[in-house]
Amino acid sequence: MKNYPKIIAFLYVWVFIACQPKEALFEDAICIQNISTIDPIEGLTKKQTIVIKDGKIHKIVDSADLLLSKENTIIDGSGKYLIPGLWDTHVHFAYIEELAPRMFDMFLTHGITSVRDTGGKVDFVKKWKDKALANPTDAPRVMMAGPLLDGQHAVYDGSKPNLPELGIGLKDVASVKEKAKMLLSKKVDLFKAYEMLTSEQLSTICKIASANDIKVTGHIPLSMNAISASNSGMNSMEHMRNLDLSCASNSDELLAERQKLLANESNLSGSELRAYIHGLQQEKAMKNYDDKKATEVLAVFKKNDTWQIPTLTLNTLFSGKYFADAEYQKSYLLLPDSIADYWFTRSNVLKDYPVSEKSQLTTEFNYKMVKKIHEKGIPIMAGTDTPIAYLTPGLSLHEELSSLVKAGVSPLEVLKTATYNPAKYFNMENELGSIKENMWADLVILDANPLENISNTKAIHAVIKQGKLYNPKMLTQMLTNLRDN
Repeated sequence: MKNYPKIIAFLYVWVFIACQPKEALFEDAICIQNISTIDPIEGLTKKQTIVIKDGKIHKIVDSADLLLSKENTIIDGSGKYLIPGLWDTHVHFAYIEELAPRMFDMFLTHGITSVRDTGGKVDFVKKWKDKALANPTDAPRVMMAGPLLDGQHAVYDGSKPNLPELGIGLKDVASVKEKAKMLLSKKVDLFKAYEMLTSEQLSTICKIASANDIKVTGHIPLSMNAISASNSGMNSMEHMRNLDLSCASNSDELLAERQKLLANESNLSGSELRAYIHGLQQEKAMKNYDDKKATEVLAVFKKNDTWQIPTLTLNTLFSGKYFADAEYQKSYLLLPDSIADYWFTRSNVLKDYPVSEKSQLTTEFNYKMVKKIHEKGIPIMAGTDTPIAYLTPGLSLHEELSSLVKAGVSPLEVLKTATYNPAKYFNMENELGSIKENMWADLVILDANPLENISNTKAIHAVIKQGKLYNPKMLTQMLTNLRDN
């Protein structure tokens, strides 16, 4: 047995070699190593390796359990954080048509990989949706509503420069059915109901949408209260618009007054009539806020699963004045010169305006209601209304996330409003909105932890759109191109 020690040594070596993990090679893939993932449902998980292949998340594993071959395309995620691609769920490509060609790159460079267009000429918006479908790695996903479906006296009828033709006036139920049929033929993803609709018109819109398995979002029509609008079948409500009118102790009196005014005996335009009613009732309603009434309304929202898109940054613009910040104004350089010049001028004029009592009441109401909505378990989605009110496409979504945290929503729940919730809204939660295997690889790599400070969503290191990596150099070049053109 002279060779026994040698045999034993050989066996030890063989076992040692056999137990060593084999190097894994993933061809035509991107491997992100040692990164902390932040899934909107699961939360933070440290030291993960993510393998992206064929546009999807191919593999997720603890980095200690996977030895990558050096032949892989490897991104060192040490000290970085991975979140799902963000959504802005309230945008308007058609509001400033000159700006639309830049919006894709403005969204992507700010980590927004999906958007929901909530109103505009259907053929104009469809052009951008079709472009995104044809180039899924080079553009954010676009879900569209087509035009605002409004009552006989449409608000956005194109009659005034600051009110472009985003809407369609519908005089009766028959015209609602006709227009809905046309929009369905254009493959819209949802309907947008607006403020001058009658209760019968809204009910018709909701029934048609339900029969065709699409959503209805919009403003609470002035002819109704929030409870009746929710009961009609609205799936979501934008801006919490007109919610204040239903949360007042005198809400029944206000509704009766509105219904008389909507007869429009003075033959005002839709925009004039809406502005008159808002001016007459909004401040009065907020001064008569009744928490019991608000609780009753939100109980109906919860029962009916009526989601909310608060657009807090927009709703508090005259008190928050995001547009007055010098860093924020730098984003105007990404706009066409004529638009940038106007935005700079108006922002610097408005920043010195005193905050009115109505603006202060509006701010208090909005923050209070968002906190209450969240506490009641009513789903929220993050949206901005860009490019209305100097809300820069892309950057404004990050302002909205900060506003939601300020309202009392936790950073993780806020991330959920811009990732998982929009995917679920469109029944796409098995494809998007989470960091899970077999999901589309719409992802954002951050240099800092947004759970510690939500403003860290702006610390974008890289963006991945359906498997295509936009590294720091590419993102910088995209921003440079926007500034130079």
